[in-house]
Amino acid sequence: MKAPLLLLLIALSGGAVLAQSKPALDAHVRKDIERHRAMAKAHEEAARCLESGQPEAQCLKTLQTACKGLAIGKYCGLKHEH
Repeated sequence: MKAPLLLLLIALSGGAVLAQSKPALDAHVRKDIERHRAMAKAHEEAARCLESGQPEAQCLKTLQTACKGLAIGKYCGLKHEH
């Protein structure tokens, strides 16, 4: 009875150690992650703008301002069909 419990504890503690260790990321990858998060934030704000009833042109202008120097194109790196 003790052996299976001990094996379970060892397996769980090993999984916890693996879950806590993150790979070391180089500066380029960290910068890319920051850009993705900033673009996601800008898109979330654009969605809230549209939800508030603002004109699409105004929300797009706000999105473009938030993404200036961050992404390529006027849709902040994300375009979908309309």
